[in-house]
Amino acid sequence: MDTGDVFDPQCPTRVVLDRIGDKWSMLVLLSLRDGPMRFTQLRTRIGGVTPKVLTQTLRAMEQDGLLTRKVFAEVPPRVEYTLTDLGRSLHGPLSVVAEWAERHVSEILRCREKFS
Repeated sequence: MDTGDVFDPQCPTRVVLDRIGDKWSMLVLLSLRDGPMRFTQLRTRIGGVTPKVLTQTLRAMEQDGLLTRKVFAEVPPRVEYTLTDLGRSLHGPLSVVAEWAERHVSEILRCREKFS
């Protein structure tokens, strides 16, 4: 198994960091942890994301192997998004980051006020 070096500017690992460090990708991953969701459910759960940005995020995450998109032959068409094993493997690390952010948001906001 090849490993990367995040401190090497030429290493593709930085592309991975861009994906998982993106707020929309992180929120999609956290939203899908309990199972499949439809586009509208994801958009409602995440809040504040435009349909265009969510579509771009979901496509990129599918291309990266983090989720799958399943289209059901129904009228109207139904599409569900589900985490892959690779996507699920990010649940632990991203949950820790999300919990840290929730725990420290007040302190961060207080620090920002000092510079306003």
